[in-house]
Amino acid sequence: MRHRSLLILTTVITTGALTLTACGSRDGGSKDNSGGKKTVVVIGVDAPLTGSLSALGQGIKNSVDLAAKTANKNNEVPGIEFKVEALDDQAVPASGQANATKLVGNKDVVGVVGPLNSGVAQQMQGVFASAKLAQVSPANTNPALSQGDNWGKGEFKRPFDTYFRTAATDVVQGKFAAQYLFKDAGKKKVFVVDDKQTYGAGLAAIFSDEFKKLGGEIVGTDHVTVKETDFSSTADKVKSSGADSVYFGGQYPEGGLLADQIKKTGANVPLMGGDGIQDPAFISASGEANEGDLSTSIGYPVEKLDTAKKFIEDYKAEGYKDPYAAYGGYSYDAGWAVIQAVKAVAAANNGKLPDDARAKVVEALGKVSFEGVTGKVAFDQYGDTTNKQLTVYKVEGGKWVDVKSDTFNQ
Repeated sequence: MRHRSLLILTTVITTGALTLTACGSRDGGSKDNSGGKKTVVVIGVDAPLTGSLSALGQGIKNSVDLAAKTANKNNEVPGIEFKVEALDDQAVPASGQANATKLVGNKDVVGVVGPLNSGVAQQMQGVFASAKLAQVSPANTNPALSQGDNWGKGEFKRPFDTYFRTAATDVVQGKFAAQYLFKDAGKKKVFVVDDKQTYGAGLAAIFSDEFKKLGGEIVGTDHVTVKETDFSSTADKVKSSGADSVYFGGQYPEGGLLADQIKKTGANVPLMGGDGIQDPAFISASGEANEGDLSTSIGYPVEKLDTAKKFIEDYKAEGYKDPYAAYGGYSYDAGWAVIQAVKAVAAANNGKLPDDARAKVVEALGKVSFEGVTGKVAFDQYGDTTNKQLTVYKVEGGKWVDVKSDTFNQ
């Protein structure tokens, strides 16, 4: 997406409706079918646009941009023009928090898509909630974000009613992975490694609990540090443990190197991880063949969904430099959910946004329901997606190939 300066807007309240007018700028001066100026509404995006996870972040940004462009082209919400403001968090929680504050300060932002990382989301949620600004993540999987810190004890309490996600949680993904590795792959002795981060450690814990319940054995555990490259000591531990498999909770930069170094010890065992490693960069990071390594990912393969055909065609037609990557479909759906919420709010207020538009958008998001790129898009009482579809991928011929897709019922 080409970055452009966003229009500076002032707010004029008239007869209970919010009217946005331009200050010294022609930006946002497009007209609706009746010839009047359209109200500019901004969808914020927060993602790692630079750094080691930028392949995923750029896909998120571009997909939301495509949703906004599609809405404008189709006049999805009469009288409203959508724009996108994308900010780079570099996968750093403090940066995400600063971005949240910046987006809250832009009064034209009515909803935000992002972030990628659960740890970043933890630092953003409170900022958005204080401003009654909706947040829809296409990728966060930590259960505590929506169900509270005591979810593991069966105590579910939604921390922030402004938080939603189109991604399934680690509860679903971790259990699904354990069941596949134990039942389908026939592995009984696993060595578990995590990167000590919110996403990785949480996913590894859920996997381990389910694997043991199924009758499997955790023959060893270890931790690695993000951005380090020498995991030889962990690889040696895996080799000496007698494990028939490895489960890694973390992202593809470390996961790919770990898989490489494990194989260099002579331990001919598959490494399995979550959606954080399901990226071509995981394979290219290894000098050794990755054949047989596994990952889970939320949803079904986008390329095989009839509902995603137009998204794929439109994305290609826009000529984005970066691919939509693992979360493109979920990002488009997150952006479209915000658009549909805005549409509902405007329709209930004679075609205009009310002065409490942000709060009304939050309320409307809880009621959205539509067929999206990834299937049915709707949210439950915690703001979690009702879509619990997952897929297992295996590295075959130097590529990730889907080997099993199913709907997971807890």
